[in-house]
Amino acid sequence: MRPELLEILRCPLCRGELTLTGAKKDGSEITAGTLTCPKCRVDYPIDDGIPNMLPPGDRD
Repeated sequence: MRPELLEILRCPLCRGELTLTGAKKDGSEITAGTLTCPKCRVDYPIDDGIPNMLPPGDRD
């Protein structure tokens, strides 16, 4: 995931801004970490550079 996406990604539940924690990078790409919505207190994992933006109840 490119770091620039942090500026446009929003929480799918409330449209709030997300914060990145536990980021692991490969060069300039974010390969792992967690995007968190402080308003909803919902975490969205980043695995293999892909953020999983599905609400928690819809994830496998």
